[in-house]
Amino acid sequence: MKRVYFIGIGGIGMSAVARYFDAKGFGVCGYDLTPSPITDQLIKEGIDVHFSEDLNKIPQEFFSPADTLIVYTPAIPAEHIELSFFVANGYRVIKRAEILGEITRMERALCVAGTHGKTTTSTLLAHLLRQSHVDCNAFLGGISNNYHSNLLLSDKSDLAVVEADEFDRSFHKLTPYMAIITSADPDHLDIYGTAANYRESFEHFTSLIQPNGVLLLKAGAPVAPRLAEGVRLFTYSCDDIRADYYASDISIREGRMFFSWHYPEGCLRDVELGVPVRINVENAVAAMAIAHLNGITLNELRVGIASFRGSHRRFEKVLETERVTLIDDYAHHPVELDAAINSVRELYAGKRIMGVFQPHLYSRTADFYQDFARSLSLLDDVILLDIYPARELPIPGITSRIILDLIEHSQKALVTKEELLPYLQHHTIPDVVLILGAGDIDRLVSPVKQFFQSLC
Repeated sequence: MKRVYFIGIGGIGMSAVARYFDAKGFGVCGYDLTPSPITDQLIKEGIDVHFSEDLNKIPQEFFSPADTLIVYTPAIPAEHIELSFFVANGYRVIKRAEILGEITRMERALCVAGTHGKTTTSTLLAHLLRQSHVDCNAFLGGISNNYHSNLLLSDKSDLAVVEADEFDRSFHKLTPYMAIITSADPDHLDIYGTAANYRESFEHFTSLIQPNGVLLLKAGAPVAPRLAEGVRLFTYSCDDIRADYYASDISIREGRMFFSWHYPEGCLRDVELGVPVRINVENAVAAMAIAHLNGITLNELRVGIASFRGSHRRFEKVLETERVTLIDDYAHHPVELDAAINSVRELYAGKRIMGVFQPHLYSRTADFYQDFARSLSLLDDVILLDIYPARELPIPGITSRIILDLIEHSQKALVTKEELLPYLQHHTIPDVVLILGAGDIDRLVSPVKQFFQSLC
């Protein structure tokens, strides 16, 4: 294999694998549906990317089944012109999860799975290892604010931090050395059908951990592990003292967050969390546990946690002025909305909080619209955008309106993306604005930020 062609190269996970092969000296290029900051950066790095289903856009040297691998994302439809061509003409065509699975069998993989928290936890774990004497490689599901990348490469470590995605059962292709499961709240029911099937997929994931490896399981997560011989099981929690790893003495002092980290052999006291959000304390407990099990010293843990700067679109503060604070977050599940909103309430007690939310997928909206409405009712003002369809066709009767109608206060509106800025211009500006969602709502963060800056 000399070349790798990526169909859906602009995805956060796909782009990390593309960067990996580019860094290893392979020929790399790819297709994506629309330009984005990720594809812009790939192009700057010298990777050829095009945005139309057109075989003529692909460099001629990639038309060689003997030495060209085709990698695609499950979001690409089977009838895609390029994908159909490569399948019909004898190329080796695999999903991203399969090639990532091969990488996990070449390295000692530290895999982070879960409905919520896996991006922040894996990014934090990678940072802890990276800034220590241990080091690591990492394939992340978000852009690290410390390294401005979703890929970390090391020439001295065989550890690889991998975000393990449960969508389409992708994480069943991995072979973890150690694994974290942060949560198993039902999601992707368009794929799994039932909550029981969803939980079972995590149980199968635990069976893939290598003998003599480790599973670190969130205390209370509804997962019955199926562990190979010699795999050690530990539990963790934000504050449950019955867990093997937990936090205590959580406090906020002048906008800075501290906690004590308990591990089986002792306690590391008064640790400062670089991203002072309560939901990140639990993520930190898990990341510190796996880092410590891989040889990081207590002092390196303390330094790493304090210097962590979070991930792009994971409770990311993008603007703070005397008049308004703007926070961008990827939350797209009701449990994630609850966590984000409650964290803002704690950090900005007594402030008026507005949320701008774009539901992601018709199927997820159909499954959870009542829970979305309950979560959004925790805000003082709610602006809903239309559903982002991603890979799905519309479902009759499923629109953002069914969420809006159930929100329990009158300060709510349904607008298009084009109407958002005009709406804000004629609305009383709150103290804190949360941008929420996993679709293309991130394209609105910059113009909203510019609008608020113009008010200063």
